[in-house]
Amino acid sequence: MFAKFSVKKPVTITMMILIVIVLGAVSLSKLQIDLLPQMELPYVMVQTSYSGAGPEEIENMITKPMEQTVATVENIEGIMSYSNEGSSIVLMQFAFGTDMDDVMLQLRENIDMIEGFLPEGTSAPLVMKLDPNAMPIIQMAVSSKGDIHTTQKIAEDVISPRLERIEGTASANVSGGLTQEVEIMLKEEVLKGYNLSSSYITQMLQAANINLPGGTVSKGSNELTVRTVGEFKSLDEIKNLSIPLTKGGTVRLMDIADVKIADKEQSSITKLDGKEVVQVSVMKQSDGNTVNVSKLVNKEIEKIKREYPDISIINVFDQAEFINFAINNLTKTALQGGILAIVILLIFLRSFKTTLVIALSIPTSIITTFVILYFADITLNMMTIGGLALGIGMLVDNSIVVLENIYRNRSLGIDRITASVDGTNEVAMAVTASTLTTVAVFIPIVFTGGLAATIFKDFALSIVIALFSSLLIALTLVPMLSSKLISVKNLESEELQEQKHGFLVAFYKKVLKFSLNHRFITLAISIALFVVSIVMVASVGAEFFPATDEGVINVSVSLPAGSETKEVDNVLKEVHEAIQEIPEVTSVFTSAGSGGIMSIGGGSTGSMSVILSDLSERDRNVKEVSDEIRKIAKDIPGAEISVSESSMMMMGMSGGAISISIKGDDIETLKSIGSDFKALIEKVEGTREVSTSYEDGIPQVQIVLDRGIASQYGLSTAQVGAAVKNTLSGSNVTKFKVDGNEVDVVLKGDNMYGQSMSLLEMLPIPTPMGSNIPLSEIADIKVEEGPVSIMRENQTRVLTVTGSVAGRDVQTVSTEIEKLLRDYTMPYGYSYTFGGETEQIVETFTDLAMVLLVAIVLVYMIIAAQFESLLQPLSIMFSVPLALSGGFIGLFITGLHLNVIGIIGLIILVGIVVNNAIVLVDYINNRRNRGEDRTSAIMKAGPIRIRPIMMTALTTILGLVPMALGIGEGAELTQSMGVVVIGGLALSTVLTLVVVPVMYTIFDDIADFFKRKFTKQNKVMPEKI
Repeated sequence: MFAKFSVKKPVTITMMILIVIVLGAVSLSKLQIDLLPQMELPYVMVQTSYSGAGPEEIENMITKPMEQTVATVENIEGIMSYSNEGSSIVLMQFAFGTDMDDVMLQLRENIDMIEGFLPEGTSAPLVMKLDPNAMPIIQMAVSSKGDIHTTQKIAEDVISPRLERIEGTASANVSGGLTQEVEIMLKEEVLKGYNLSSSYITQMLQAANINLPGGTVSKGSNELTVRTVGEFKSLDEIKNLSIPLTKGGTVRLMDIADVKIADKEQSSITKLDGKEVVQVSVMKQSDGNTVNVSKLVNKEIEKIKREYPDISIINVFDQAEFINFAINNLTKTALQGGILAIVILLIFLRSFKTTLVIALSIPTSIITTFVILYFADITLNMMTIGGLALGIGMLVDNSIVVLENIYRNRSLGIDRITASVDGTNEVAMAVTASTLTTVAVFIPIVFTGGLAATIFKDFALSIVIALFSSLLIALTLVPMLSSKLISVKNLESEELQEQKHGFLVAFYKKVLKFSLNHRFITLAISIALFVVSIVMVASVGAEFFPATDEGVINVSVSLPAGSETKEVDNVLKEVHEAIQEIPEVTSVFTSAGSGGIMSIGGGSTGSMSVILSDLSERDRNVKEVSDEIRKIAKDIPGAEISVSESSMMMMGMSGGAISISIKGDDIETLKSIGSDFKALIEKVEGTREVSTSYEDGIPQVQIVLDRGIASQYGLSTAQVGAAVKNTLSGSNVTKFKVDGNEVDVVLKGDNMYGQSMSLLEMLPIPTPMGSNIPLSEIADIKVEEGPVSIMRENQTRVLTVTGSVAGRDVQTVSTEIEKLLRDYTMPYGYSYTFGGETEQIVETFTDLAMVLLVAIVLVYMIIAAQFESLLQPLSIMFSVPLALSGGFIGLFITGLHLNVIGIIGLIILVGIVVNNAIVLVDYINNRRNRGEDRTSAIMKAGPIRIRPIMMTALTTILGLVPMALGIGEGAELTQSMGVVVIGGLALSTVLTLVVVPVMYTIFDDIADFFKRKFTKQNKVMPEKI
């Protein structure tokens, strides 16, 4: 139908193709570019603060009630919590595909119900989705010729506001540098003389520094707003503030306290190549495009540089750079593959016109895909372009089969119109079935759920659209162009066509004849090959996702709890000095101190980003350089240092390479088991940086109030705690503007009380009656050691043992660890589970194995429907294990690990490899239907179909060669897929030409046997009366 219409209406078809091309060009110019598909991760965090409370108090009073209330939300799969000094963090994982907006609504409703039962002074719980888009897309280091104050002021007043005004930007956060404050240091002895307390001074400061509305007043015909203005305008106003005395009179604040502008103690120190800088981190909006936002941000930065020549702004990290590198490299791979496929066509066809007819399938199919992607609001990303790169060679398969049959009909003397129409119609069902089998394998991927489906939906959609487009082009454009362009100079019989291929056909006929005469030997060899390939793939090991060389190495530093930010910075400085001689290192960015609300280590942790030169400019890959840094870092004492390669691909979702959760109630028992596990794991070859989540607690001074005595003085726990805090660390009492910036006004007591335990006991606590009493009279003061952080998993205390892997694959190392731990005797009530990358491998591989089985069943059903037979499709399906064998052997030869991308390649193979077998079996059936015996049909069909089969296989294989080579930024991601498909297709194509005919005869004999038996039974069965 399509062929007849297209041949009779060539102008209509041409105009339709041109419309698609125009739409495709417009769509391509408007398509957004990103690294990965837009995705909503099913993770939510609840963060609650309760200042001054220890981890055990936080666990009992906040974390446990929070866990109980969030556990009732639908589709929740796991809960992880961290109870730290002064804060509780509860992380929840939900099933993929869950409506996260509905989850957020349920969570807020549940938390609102228990908020009133949380301790007084607890902050309102902060509920947020963990969005990969919330990660910074650009991190820049800002420095200037002035001091750090000048740099920070420009970063906060100029850079950050201007970047936040850019469309698509969510925020531009400033960190590092020095923050100023107004410090009011009370003179305790003077305060005593005036009988004043710090709480009274706080009230006076807050009451004086305020603006209040006062209603309205009429002035003529106008009504004016009345405001009482009392905000401090200068530091002198604060110093000269009059403090009323209880016995009458006043005293100036400067007479009872030292008032000055000072620098706050640094909570974070950021440096670039050893020089202190201010960091600006740019986050994009959830619907913003990384590449577009990055372009606009960098454009604005260039403007700022011109306006402020004394300021230096350097991009330490720009996600768009890697995205552009990776996308451009993958696009180049696709183009190279397409060129190689066309070259193969030219070699086989030896005709420019014929090659052109088929080659047009590639750009037309891809352009059609761009149109659909645009209207489906899908970005150009590693998955969509990866799908096109994988399918580039397959896009000509249908056209090759159609054109080959048209050419054969023309060679037999049929006129060009009839040959084009009939030649297309003869193979229309076969190429449609072939396309459907390829497309069918993607259906279970989309419906399987989980992380794999989330990432691979775009991949599947792009290749499905392209393949359907290529089918439509093969059934319309190819016959139309063939009727106009293809001419046959010498008419050839089938025998002459066979002879033209010479040695190849002669050799194939000998092999085919031998195989048909020795069917079970052929079958045994095939089965043996499959078994050997399984042994091979078992030895290559497994990983979750392939590591990509992004040219950035992350170094994490952890000091004992309670360490100061300066100490962390000194360790980072030591690491920096030790690695700066490595030739591949171009710059080093360090950040010491708190990392925000998700930072559990607080000020005792730090990080370092080591930026390497471009991949094309260095001899070693990122893993080799990170191994050298790891060796250097081992010699630096006093800190736990871990080294890892940066990977934007999984956004940290897979966890550590090794992660074991030990569950139980007693912290000391968990600590003991964790130490034993750590020692056992360190014995396994390939493990690195093994550590436990337990941190030795630092000694704490605990003030336990005697409530009976305290109540006699009219004091509560909150009042005593506030008085101690005000004296030792100070409290923020109000705000004040310094050079246009709002800073804290901090009231501090005499820090002499913090110099010894005996002085702390004497710390004066003001009472409501106006007198002061020593702290020791109303409280018991003791030194105890408690845990720094308490982790819980699914409402049970847990300790984790984590580590990285180098030089071996994760799955092999995990298997060896499992064997060692099986012999370990766990105490009653304690258990352990594997998590991290090992857990992801098991879960995702299990899902994909099910997808593979479903794909095989779907392909069988499509073939069975086409051939109207239950047995014949089995002969075609025998090419599937041969293809899997080739894929396994490909991984073994190249030394690549089996990963999620490789398994997707295996699934795709199921749909690809049957195509050649379908065409071959279909042609054998056609010849038998015309009266040929089985052996003759097979012996003639094979040689005639060898050329289109080899052409379709080679175009696909060579189209994937650039992908399989894995050269360039981000190429590692799809390399295993290229290797698997090439290996599987190469082996199955060669064996399909031999094994499928053998299996065809075996199943044909089985069918005949049952037919004869059924016929015989019918003959002897007596007729019913």
